[in-house]
Amino acid sequence: MTDLNDQLLAAHAAHDIASLVTLYSAAAAASDDPDAAGFYLTHAYVFALEQGHPDAPALRAKLIAQGRETPI
Repeated sequence: MTDLNDQLLAAHAAHDIASLVTLYSAAAAASDDPDAAGFYLTHAYVFALEQGHPDAPALRAKLIAQGRETPI
């Protein structure tokens, strides 16, 4: 996770929103802790919304499946 953390920090520094979506999604998938996974997934979703990223609906669906978002 250290390499992924370094990549996240670099993407933040570069304001690379598309990479942040991808990297936070990867961090969520790699996490063994459900709370950490939810944290990372939420960040991926927020950055996806900010950019109008095509993965936003799928990320929201994952959050709903985890009980971290409510369906409309």
